[in-house]
Amino acid sequence: MPHEAGPSPIAALGAAGAKPPGLGVVEGNEIPYQPAAAEKKKENGSQWLTADPAVKCYLPGVPRATYMPYPFQIIQTQDQVMIAYQFASAVRMIPIKARTEDPPIDSWMGESYGRWEGHTLVVDAKGFNDQTWFDRAGDFHSDELHVVERYTPLGRDLIQYEATIEDPKVFTRPWKISMPLYRQVEKNAQLLEFKCVEFAEEMMYGRFRKAGFK
Repeated sequence: MPHEAGPSPIAALGAAGAKPPGLGVVEGNEIPYQPAAAEKKKENGSQWLTADPAVKCYLPGVPRATYMPYPFQIIQTQDQVMIAYQFASAVRMIPIKARTEDPPIDSWMGESYGRWEGHTLVVDAKGFNDQTWFDRAGDFHSDELHVVERYTPLGRDLIQYEATIEDPKVFTRPWKISMPLYRQVEKNAQLLEFKCVEFAEEMMYGRFRKAGFK
């Protein structure tokens, strides 16, 4: 699973449609799909420009929200952690306590509970719908997705992030991703407003297009 990489059918854009190369973050370099799910992944990848839920500005899900090219902010209190994401104004409220029951409903960002193991924040997330993808390559999951994240500080401005992913409907076994997360250290670093609306310009201003203009 690359960092938001995937096939692009818009080669005519040249460098404007290009994506930079990047090292994979999947341990073992392979996502263990069941055979039918592997075919679905290929279908998704071939249609990502219209089928990717994030292109349509839906909430990105977990763990995708962590490695999209948009910043996020972690705010911590004694008994709760909040993660606020710039993309689509997504927010996760993570109580520091044990999960006592399964989530009552499925949602885009799931339901998360946290605990501390030394300096590592461990987040148990489940209760997802089956609508989000892991990336633009079409990697996907079902409503049985279960993600366990680990946030380990390695310094003032660096966190090691790991996520173990399991879904018995889609994968043959649990698999894991890991990557460093870097703090933005520039002056006045902050989340800025990013109201993602699918085809926003066309939706808002398309009616003002001159007749015959394409």
